[in-house]
Amino acid sequence: MRIDHRLQSLKNKLKGELHYDNLTRHIYATDASVYRMIPMAVAYPEDDEDIAELIRFANQHKIPLIPRTAGTSLGGQVVGKGIIVDVSRYMTGILDFDPEKKTVRVQPGVIRDELNRFLKPYGLWFSPNTSTANRCMIGGMTGNNSSGSTSIRYGVTRDKIIEIKGFFSDGSRGVFGPLTKEEFNSKINSDNPVEKRIYRYFRDTFSDPRVQEEVRKHMPKLSIHRRNTGYPLEILINNRIFSDEYDADFNAAKFLAGSEGTLFFSTEITLQLDDLPPSKRLMVAAHFSSINESMEAVVPAMESELYQCELMDKTILDCTKDSLKYKHYRDFLDGDPEAILMLELRGEDMNELEKQADALIARLKKYNLGYAFPKLYNDEAAKAEELRKAGLGLLGNLPGDDKAVPGTEDTAVDIHDLPSYIAEFTELMQAKGKKPVYFAHAGAGEIHLRPILNLKKSSDVRLFRELVSEVAGLVSRYHGSLSGEHGDGIIRSEFIPKVVGEENYRLMREIKYLFDPENLFNPGKIVDPLPMDQNLRYVPDRQEPEIPTLLQFVKEGGILRAAEKCNGSGDCRKLPEAGGTMCPSYRATREEKYTTRARANALREFLTQHYAKKQTGNPFDYEELYETLSLCLSCKACKTECPSTVDIATLKAEFLYQWQETHGYSLRNRFFAYSGKINAFFSRFPWLYNAGVRLAGGLVKSLLGIARERSLPTLSNISLRSWFESRSDMAVAGNTKKSVYLFADEFIDTMDSPTGQAVVKVLTALGYEVMMIPHAESGRAYISKGFLRQAKALAEKNIRYFDGLVDEEHPLIGIEPSAVLTFRDEYLRLTDGEMRQKAEKLAANTFLFEEFIHREWQAGNISEDDFSDLEKDIILHVHCHHKALSDQKIAAEILSIPKNYRVQLLDSGCCGMAGSFGYEKEHYDVSIKVGELQLFPAIRQKPEGTVVAANGISCRHQIADVLHEEALHPAVLLAEALK
Repeated sequence: MRIDHRLQSLKNKLKGELHYDNLTRHIYATDASVYRMIPMAVAYPEDDEDIAELIRFANQHKIPLIPRTAGTSLGGQVVGKGIIVDVSRYMTGILDFDPEKKTVRVQPGVIRDELNRFLKPYGLWFSPNTSTANRCMIGGMTGNNSSGSTSIRYGVTRDKIIEIKGFFSDGSRGVFGPLTKEEFNSKINSDNPVEKRIYRYFRDTFSDPRVQEEVRKHMPKLSIHRRNTGYPLEILINNRIFSDEYDADFNAAKFLAGSEGTLFFSTEITLQLDDLPPSKRLMVAAHFSSINESMEAVVPAMESELYQCELMDKTILDCTKDSLKYKHYRDFLDGDPEAILMLELRGEDMNELEKQADALIARLKKYNLGYAFPKLYNDEAAKAEELRKAGLGLLGNLPGDDKAVPGTEDTAVDIHDLPSYIAEFTELMQAKGKKPVYFAHAGAGEIHLRPILNLKKSSDVRLFRELVSEVAGLVSRYHGSLSGEHGDGIIRSEFIPKVVGEENYRLMREIKYLFDPENLFNPGKIVDPLPMDQNLRYVPDRQEPEIPTLLQFVKEGGILRAAEKCNGSGDCRKLPEAGGTMCPSYRATREEKYTTRARANALREFLTQHYAKKQTGNPFDYEELYETLSLCLSCKACKTECPSTVDIATLKAEFLYQWQETHGYSLRNRFFAYSGKINAFFSRFPWLYNAGVRLAGGLVKSLLGIARERSLPTLSNISLRSWFESRSDMAVAGNTKKSVYLFADEFIDTMDSPTGQAVVKVLTALGYEVMMIPHAESGRAYISKGFLRQAKALAEKNIRYFDGLVDEEHPLIGIEPSAVLTFRDEYLRLTDGEMRQKAEKLAANTFLFEEFIHREWQAGNISEDDFSDLEKDIILHVHCHHKALSDQKIAAEILSIPKNYRVQLLDSGCCGMAGSFGYEKEHYDVSIKVGELQLFPAIRQKPEGTVVAANGISCRHQIADVLHEEALHPAVLLAEALK
């Protein structure tokens, strides 16, 4: 078992008091956008024996245990004081699979989508499909009784539970599964005293007709399949287990679903699987002029055999406009709808699906519901679904301190009650002067309803409590569920009695203490709850600290608010198989503290506490911050892949600058930051530099703390600038299509001049006049090492150099993505005032070589006729900054212009080099692990004769260093194909 590395072994930790670790404290304050609690320690159990040891330790010292998987829950389920038992790192095994019975047995740390990748070849899947499916885990889904968009067709997690094995709170083992009447009676006489008292209580209490009547009267309607308020008492009266009419197995494992780890510690979960859904998709994206109109449409829509019936409102849609990733998914929108219902049909015959879709649309039109009904097919439908799934994270992009907060967002009612319920809910909000956000699972009667509040103000905190309380009363009147799928946690548990009645709540409390007499398992949730408004992320009415920074965070309202954008959705925990790049260091280490979420929340908490405690000195000067940010590769993936666009690379650059202002700038950081100047100096006599690398490279690496396994880069025989100035054959053949300026970045200029030469040759051959003026370095190396004053000076120099020259007709073209995209990213944060305006104009007219060629190709100015019939098979890896700040597909598309170039774009994540990161000896192992996640295996498996392309110089160096394979820039390959 791994205990957080700052703490001693379990036996030695406790001497009167268990001390917590500051870093752990802040990182595990990420469970929800609202709640923060302080755990004492974090344990990473590797097997059942570790769990048993933890439970014995907890009983001995009366310390709570809080089970945790991915921490994507929204109600504060897995935060609290005690030992966080994180099973997500090691307890990730698929233990048994029976394709004939369609069952699978897993450990709780198995990711839902990982399980389904395993099952897909067998035509099976685990059907509950949450928006967090690429990182949420089966243990958490069981604890929350998760549902997701597919529940209207397949049911919820509880419906799929067959058996749960694990531990009672006294450390004894237990198994919950289907029981015949005889087996149930044997449990009543079990040798396990905990098991005996539980089953006897079930029999003695729920055989009472008065209890049964109370349950039927006050628990949520059975017509609502998303029932997740408190413990599901209805299960205990609907199996007739206490009568002579007992005719079906009783399964208490289903009772545990939704219990949030408060009753039993699950270590093995057996699931019933479903056949995969039909392969063809047709989604009708029905547009509505009001929320109420969309709610009226749910019942007639559900007359069709839908696989999804999901809602997005205007607030969610507006959040997608500025998202680098999701703005490209909005093409299907017609006008500016107040709401959209995403109505999905599936089948194997598209003609039949068309008929069903037409009938669905005709039915809605019959009731005058909706004004536009675009049809989305297959991949188009998948993109729209991703847009909806991103809704929670996108809400983090709301500017300022007003945020859409959870609390009322998880209510479920019968779909026939939905229009009137939503109307009353809206009236309630309007009476409080608040406009909510509406999204998610309309077809299940569950709309995620979030009021927009500023929880930094005590008035809104009071209003928050009032709203949750009043909504609980509203839900009770409709016999709904206060939680449909997100669970009770801290945020809703306090209001369970109001929904289910005091008598049913008393029964729940008795059950909790039958299972867990010492209240050791996740206390403060469901029964005897923690107050919903006393563990909030912010101290109300605090004086908002003004934190001076060199980088500009104007749009966010300062660096603190930039960090506060993280809402804990945990997209940064998805693994390589889920695609994308974020977050390389988490993928390599599986440690929460190296996630985007952890870094943002750690920075937020330390900055907040520094000012709250009126401490003096540098607010960034905390070793814990240095540690969690140390493995950030500055890949920029979070800027795009995080729905809240939390940009850790930028936050890290500011942190390093602030840290080094106090601690000084190391020799190694100076060497990397000033490498452009060093290389420019030696480019006049590269033979001397290269000889020095060969002869004294080992000494240099030892002196600077560079990994001995690394080869040091050498300089080109002639710099790009010198080569360009010496050329006499630069004239364009025929008419000049356009004049462009070339940015000779500090990396290509001196270390890879041949690639720069290829760019010039391609542009010239295609009819573009290439111009080059004296300019400064991009500043990328300075930014990555936190030398922000120097980077700012370089940015202002380049803006002045190109001001008045670069415009729409004379764009600036760059080669190295990390360098040229600095113009579009960090330059806008390094400048202000008039200089910022000039920077914005320059940014709008600055393009990667690939982007420029792609634009001209789409405009018809370039065609395959410009290239020869040369044949090549190519696999392409695209630089992280290109992926994050542009579109990687364009690199593959321009390489496909030559008609006999066959290009495969790799889903290769990050290469692991990340500029200087992979050179540093303490980061070398992580660098290699990152590369081994996706890129290295893909290159090793390429067919013989296939060419490797990569447009980042550090990527090409990593590939050469580790795989001894030459990777070529796309420009080099296009130059080879020129006629």
